[in-house]
Amino acid sequence: MADTTGGPRVAAIDDLPAVTAAIATAFLTDPVWGPYSFPDERLRLAQATAWWEPQLRETMRFPWTLVTDGCEAVSVWIPPGQPELTAEGERQLAVLTERLLGADQAAVVLDAFAALEDAHPHDPPHFYLSLLATHRDHRGHGLGMGLLAQGLELIDAQGMPAYLESTNPDNNPRYQRHGFEQAGRVVLANGHVITTMWREPR
Repeated sequence: MADTTGGPRVAAIDDLPAVTAAIATAFLTDPVWGPYSFPDERLRLAQATAWWEPQLRETMRFPWTLVTDGCEAVSVWIPPGQPELTAEGERQLAVLTERLLGADQAAVVLDAFAALEDAHPHDPPHFYLSLLATHRDHRGHGLGMGLLAQGLELIDAQGMPAYLESTNPDNNPRYQRHGFEQAGRVVLANGHVITTMWREPR
């Protein structure tokens, strides 16, 4: 369990609406989880909010959803050896995605999920940074990178490596400054490249 003394706190279930809002607004323009996944700009925020909420509820079963005090920034870590979603959660997500987006667009989103899962290493054991986001109303103050650094301190204390997928190439240098190195690439159907990144403990 994360010891958040003097650092980030672990999100409680009461934080779920604020955590969801931070994730949904942060990814509205993301090359993967923005227009590519939710092409209707008029519905994007509502669809993304409905889509992210059950996933974030599931990941809160681990004490590794870390937030700033007011949930302005969020980092969602999955502990070593654990699935991000349960089997039932995956089934429900597929149903929800099709209900929100229709069969054709749901296939686009779920294919992206499958490609990321195929690229995800399983050995050695590691922490997986599923999501890192700052609410759009609080960008530009270093909150997300600060939260990342604090989370990595906790993970380093356990002597564990970390893994992430960078969906936005603009973020790659930021992750590199925190010790991540490019591990591989995932190419989506539209040609967009997601960079997978690995970090050894320090």
